Amino acid sequence: MALAAAAAALALTAAPAAQAKKLTIAYIAPSLDISYWQWVAYGAKTKAAELGMDYIEMDSHNSPADQMTNVRTAITRGVDAIVMGPVSSTSTPPVLRFLKEKAIPIAFTGIGPQPGETDYTSAVTANNYESGKQEGQFVCALAKERGGTKVGMLSLPQDRENAQKYLKGAKESFTADGCDLVQVLQTKGLTVREAVDQANDLLTAHPDIKAIYGMYDEAATGAAKVLQTRNLVGKIGVVTADGSPTTVKLLRDGVIQALFLQEAGGQGIDATQQVYNALTGAPVTKELALPESLVTAKDIDSPQAQAKLKRVYPPSAGQY
Repeated sequence: MALAAAAAALALTAAPAAQAKKLTIAYIAPSLDISYWQWVAYGAKTKAAELGMDYIEMDSHNSPADQMTNVRTAITRGVDAIVMGPVSSTSTPPVLRFLKEKAIPIAFTGIGPQPGETDYTSAVTANNYESGKQEGQFVCALAKERGGTKVGMLSLPQDRENAQKYLKGAKESFTADGCDLVQVLQTKGLTVREAVDQANDLLTAHPDIKAIYGMYDEAATGAAKVLQTRNLVGKIGVVTADGSPTTVKLLRDGVIQALFLQEAGGQGIDATQQVYNALTGAPVTKELALPESLVTAKDIDSPQAQAKLKRVYPPSAGQY
């Protein structure tokens, strides 16, 4: 009887432990060569630790095929949820079909799924359309201050729904405010070297432009290098989305005129929270569009701007 009682007690104590299985999340990045996606990873990893979740990290190397392989590998490894920055919006339908079959929640970061797709837990992105409009207004005003209305754009790939929204908003502002978008150059690798080449091409083809609209951080860094080389700093305005220690310094130095801060780390944090909510039965927000705050050299040191920057990149990346 004593043995039976002990066995029963052991079973009762073992049951809660079995029920409290530790959850595992996988973060799948389009490319961990890009600092933005490293900072999303930082946010996801930090939040997973806070929630008591195990965390694994995977790199799709900008390949839809690698992305799908990563998803299958993650499921084989027993993950309970996925946070993903997709390679492109058009690459998401097969991922969503597979994860629906497996009943695995997924939250997107930075780039949303292909329009029309609904079988996902959450999309944690920036408010790209409104940010595109606001940045377009600011860029047009910079051009007019410099005596013209022609502007150029260094764009993200337009197979991403966030890039499409940025462009739509910007074009509406340019039309409303009387500016002429003379050329849009799309990045392939999101590198500073490519942005330098494209900014040079832009200024060679259109030497009379007065402002450059950057859709990603490296665009502004590349454009700034070109303006410095050509002795055009201040004569052509530059604004970009995202934000980094590099572009914060360029802002402080007056080489670029504004940043629209996108919360890379914050997207990783919030996306991880959303899939955790899905796993634990808490409420989920399907569309979570984080605002992109305008920051200039005048207010970069304000408490509000500093708090926002701390959700853009981690302290290890550089100074705020």
